[in-house]
Amino acid sequence: MKVAFISLSRFCRPMALAALAGLLLSSCGTTKGPRSYQSETFPSETPFQYYSSREPDNACEIAKRALLSQGYQIDDAKPRSIRGEKYFRPKPDEANTLTITLVCLPSSLGTVIYANALETQYEMKSKGTNAGVSVSALGSVSLPWAVDKDTLVKVGEETITAADFYKRLFDLIKSLDA
Repeated sequence: MKVAFISLSRFCRPMALAALAGLLLSSCGTTKGPRSYQSETFPSETPFQYYSSREPDNACEIAKRALLSQGYQIDDAKPRSIRGEKYFRPKPDEANTLTITLVCLPSSLGTVIYANALETQYEMKSKGTNAGVSVSALGSVSLPWAVDKDTLVKVGEETITAADFYKRLFDLIKSLDA
């Protein structure tokens, strides 16, 4: 009985060490930087808002006209909320959409317009197709076909945080508000 325990112990120890080494190596590869929410500071000064002396419905109407004047397609427009999209093709195999959401809320100064812009990136991906032929007497045959099917695939999405971007947007709204 003691001999069996020793031989089993000799067998288990290298296995346990190998498993531990594998676990340590796999944990080294999964080291990631801090999560986005961990660096979110919520400052009181923000580029995402603009104050207008107009009533919320009127301020949002001016903001909608600003987006329309720049070629944005208005997808969802309510009296106090606007969503516009514009499509870009920087390269033949890439595409981007820029989605801007504006919300107009009453404030002690009249209206505050909040803006949020989201950029979505797409890339063209090609995929070959297979064709199948079936003849009842011979069976079926599947052959690679020379036709490629191109598809736009979403590769990234990011909220735009550049203060200069929002300054340009709010400067346009301000010029139409006069």
